[in-house]
Amino acid sequence: MCNTHLTERGDKATVENGDLMMPKFDRDGLIVAVVTDVASGEVLMVGYMNAEALKRTIETGEAWYWSRSRQSFWKKGETSGQIQTVHEILTDCDQDALVLKVSVAGNGATCHVGYRSCFYRKTVKSDDGTVRLERVETERVYDPDEVYGKS
Repeated sequence: MCNTHLTERGDKATVENGDLMMPKFDRDGLIVAVVTDVASGEVLMVGYMNAEALKRTIETGEAWYWSRSRQSFWKKGETSGQIQTVHEILTDCDQDALVLKVSVAGNGATCHVGYRSCFYRKTVKSDDGTVRLERVETERVYDPDEVYGKS
């Protein structure tokens, strides 16, 4: 499908200081992708890409991921209309993690449970030491049952 070519891994100096994309995929052939809003910098989600998903993303300018649970490709927003247009892809020093700066179409939500961001809760330690979750986003952007059907 893609004409995009990623370069094979080079030595440490080439990977860290060179100008070629040489992603380091894990033993499952995946690389983590942290997705942020291009305008605000807000973290929206974390996904995984294999080489083909990364190539599709670079070629199309829209975010593609590898579903670890379904073992298949998915284009973010294909069903919901929440397409992620990729404005920039950053990689870290050893090229084993990515940051995608995106704008989100449709209702602007990213989370499949209806919130703008998948990070809609924070950890809070109770007096008894129990770690609980507290919502930082209290309103859903949409009802996922209306988009994906009842579970």
